[in-house]
Amino acid sequence: MHLSREEARRIAVRAALLDGSAEVDSLDAVVRGLAMVRVELTSIVMPAADHVLYARLGEGVRPGDAERALASGRVWERTWMLRPISHLPLFTAGFRTWLDRSGARGWVEANAEFRQSILDRIADLGPLTSADIPDEAVAPWPSTGWTNDRNVTQMLEFLHGAGELAVFGRAGRSRVWDLAANVLPPVAEVPRDEAVRRRSEHLLAACGIMRDSIAVSPNELHGVEPVGEPATIEGVAGRWRVDPAQLDRPFEGRTALLSPFDRLLTDKQRQVRLFDFDYGIEMYKPERLRRRGPIALPILHGERLVGSVDARADRRAGTLTVHRLIEDELFGSALRDAVDVELNALARWLRLELVVAAPGQ
Repeated sequence: MHLSREEARRIAVRAALLDGSAEVDSLDAVVRGLAMVRVELTSIVMPAADHVLYARLGEGVRPGDAERALASGRVWERTWMLRPISHLPLFTAGFRTWLDRSGARGWVEANAEFRQSILDRIADLGPLTSADIPDEAVAPWPSTGWTNDRNVTQMLEFLHGAGELAVFGRAGRSRVWDLAANVLPPVAEVPRDEAVRRRSEHLLAACGIMRDSIAVSPNELHGVEPVGEPATIEGVAGRWRVDPAQLDRPFEGRTALLSPFDRLLTDKQRQVRLFDFDYGIEMYKPERLRRRGPIALPILHGERLVGSVDARADRRAGTLTVHRLIEDELFGSALRDAVDVELNALARWLRLELVVAAPGQ
């Protein structure tokens, strides 16, 4: 199958539920359609999950609905992603092998009493944050990176990966942990090979088109099963796979301000090759090296990524301030007007006043 770049872009945008004809009317439908919604609490404008939902549902969702859905059990969290509860059976087989795949089994077994103490404490006291749990490790977590000696948080992560703990909610920016049996419903386990195939199908359906045999999003799948149809794209290097359900469907373009963690942007190489959009989060760069801003919002217009907005929400001041607008391609008056409409709508949704800073501020 050979696709034009425009066709491939439209497939990707439509699969991400970002075209005007997307038929989603609820948080649950969005999470199912995207297979995951990223949890990222850096709130220069708003948390990523809120933004991803707003970009699809607008006034049909409110700030904080993602966290409320997690607390109510409508979705569940794994590896910093909210997932449909219906996908839980596709992960349970992987719980048993998680410690081996993460290279943590030896450390967890060396700290068997510490592990059991955490489980007993949560069973006795109820859901807890990492700050509520004392460090009783006899062997410190060995790392040369930022996780060095963070024994409590590492043990919680490994118990989460192994399916013994689940995220119950949040206290501020901290995850609240409970026993998985208290949070997740009992499900019939899907055998691993079938689970990997079905998860690959969900990924392809959420992306529409993806690089062949490449994991689309960190921690989702390391490579994918050969699902969908092989494809090439005019003027774009590489082999691709396309979801046949996305072929020959109508497309209704719209303008939207996206979260940097949006499903459409989860594969950097696809973003560059397919959309010709060189974009990255710059919050860890020195200010003098930033082109777009610390966490700029990409602008989708039709099937193209055309620029970005450097904006910051100040909830104490009650403002959403636009510091910079980057035009990756020259904006006409219609596109400028469409971006202005989106910025005003976003400010209203956040219940903030829109402020456009003077150049240099």
